[in-house]
Amino acid sequence: MLVNNKINEAISNVLKPFDVSLQQFNVLRILRGQKGNPANLSTLNERMVTKMSNTTRLVDKLMAKGYVDRIVCPSNRRKVEINITALGKKVLKKMDTAMNRAEEEILQNISKKELAQLNELFNKF
Repeated sequence: MLVNNKINEAISNVLKPFDVSLQQFNVLRILRGQKGNPANLSTLNERMVTKMSNTTRLVDKLMAKGYVDRIVCPSNRRKVEINITALGKKVLKKMDTAMNRAEEEILQNISKKELAQLNELFNKF
């Protein structure tokens, strides 16, 4: 738990200048991974690292920042699809750079062999 908290704190500090939470960052990465295709809320929820019920609220916050937009299906108004915007992609690229630096810093004292071992142990869960 201590290691988890330290890593989450480091990541949150990296995302703070972008005014984005780890969960919002995760949504943006999922949407970018759609390669231009929209995603619905259930797809986002399924792919989230941290499963949560407030995906709608996360999307609303990202919309307010201009990072995503919503498309309502004209034939079925209950069907809503979410896309990442050009601004969202641009900001996400900057976040990726900051996250890569943080990852390097977090892992600086761990060898590639140790990382492989750690990954192997985590996979057992």
